[in-house]
Amino acid sequence: MTVSVENIETNKVVLTFEISEEEKKQGLDKAFNRIKKNLNIPGFRKGKVNRQVFNKMYGEVALYEDALNIVLPDAYDNAVEEAGIYPVTQPKIDIVSLEQGTPWVIKAEVIVKPEVKLGEFKNLTVEKQDREVSDKEVEDRLLTEQANAAELVIKEGKAELGDTVVIDFEGFLGDEAFEGGKAENHALELGSGSFIPGFEDQLVGTSEGEAVEVKVTFPEDYQAENLKGQEATFKVTVHEVKAKELPELNDEFAKDIDDEVETLDELKAKFRKQLEEQKEAQATDAVADLAVRKAVENAEIVELPQEMVDEEVNRQVQHYLNDMRRNGIAPEMYFQITNTTEADLVEMMKGDADVRTKTNLVLEQIVKDENIEVSDEDVDAEVKELAAQYNMAEAVVRSSVSTEMLKNDIAMKKALAMIVDTAKEA
Repeated sequence: MTVSVENIETNKVVLTFEISEEEKKQGLDKAFNRIKKNLNIPGFRKGKVNRQVFNKMYGEVALYEDALNIVLPDAYDNAVEEAGIYPVTQPKIDIVSLEQGTPWVIKAEVIVKPEVKLGEFKNLTVEKQDREVSDKEVEDRLLTEQANAAELVIKEGKAELGDTVVIDFEGFLGDEAFEGGKAENHALELGSGSFIPGFEDQLVGTSEGEAVEVKVTFPEDYQAENLKGQEATFKVTVHEVKAKELPELNDEFAKDIDDEVETLDELKAKFRKQLEEQKEAQATDAVADLAVRKAVENAEIVELPQEMVDEEVNRQVQHYLNDMRRNGIAPEMYFQITNTTEADLVEMMKGDADVRTKTNLVLEQIVKDENIEVSDEDVDAEVKELAAQYNMAEAVVRSSVSTEMLKNDIAMKKALAMIVDTAKEA
């Protein structure tokens, strides 16, 4: 195959290649066999016309478009491999020549992976991480558990922030009640921020049996179109005011919330151990993140193609949605509950997409430069891990993911380990 590559812009090339006479013949034969099934030609049974008659009546050129569509994908892939380029987008195809008796000539304009030159990526020094757990952190955890175990008891007097009021309410736009703006015996914690901004603040100072009018303005991004930015009045009746009654911090409290301990001191010790484990895990993750970012910063990458960043965003979005589906959550339901759209999810994933893309490029270059290899044993271990992670049979994992993809993922993990496992804190 005759192949040539012309650099026309940074990371953009034109690949010129030929489709040989033999490839043309195979494509034309397949194209003819496909269309002849539907041909009705006088003197021949349907689908039985021979090639010579067809060529005489319509000309072989009539098969060219179908034949090209048949042979082009493989021809393009072979040309890419021979040229040693790594496209990151679908090609823009330009047909240069489809002459009879000569090879067909095709041009393909593609965006390719940028050149990556690695800097230092082993034995990197990163900022030392805090792994110490203070007495205050243990005490804060204890106070959180105390607050979670609090009971609501009816109180005399006026409602304060942190209290819960049991209310009836109905909302009006002008003199008209609006749909969805009414409820009875609704428990609302003042200061929780669960209602429209300003609603809860106006119930501070109210008492049992009191009727008040609460005036609010709905946010411009409110989910109900007819209420966005609208001024509304809620007629509210307060039935009860309840305050949180905290349990006493003693051995009984400790046993109530954790049946594995007997005393408050044992509970504190357990909380300290849990916090230490959390901090250790967070520190390990932070060191890994800092080391990888430093390795990426040390590398030289020639102008990152926006198409690669866009593809990374799309990949992350699909991964996020697929994880939801695996957990039994329909994306449509998720968007409805969170009052978001897929476009919002795309925007969220754009945050550090360029960093993730650069990271992938650096890891791929490490795999290449370090000649990282993946064994069959590595693949088997990865399949077992994925099967356990997603609660799937190993056979299902193998049928869902190609061995080549698994090997690529494993190689990338090994490259990542070269960075992370050699990093030091100082």
